[in-house]
Amino acid sequence: MAVPKKKVSKSRRDMRRSHHALDVPTIIEDKVTGEYRRPHHVDLKTGMYRGRQVITPKGQDSSAES
Repeated sequence: MAVPKKKVSKSRRDMRRSHHALDVPTIIEDKVTGEYRRPHHVDLKTGMYRGRQVITPKGQDSSAES
């Protein structure tokens, strides 16, 4: 079983944990719809990415119309 040979000081412990903080995800407002979304991700409500339609939106399936 691994046992520490020396006591780890508060300073060394805190320096090790300095990279453990959580980042706030980046959110932008869509220029067309005004919805909030992640940058470089598809807008799931409209299915648009960089000005073109890449997926069909959830509410506009061809199977739902019939």
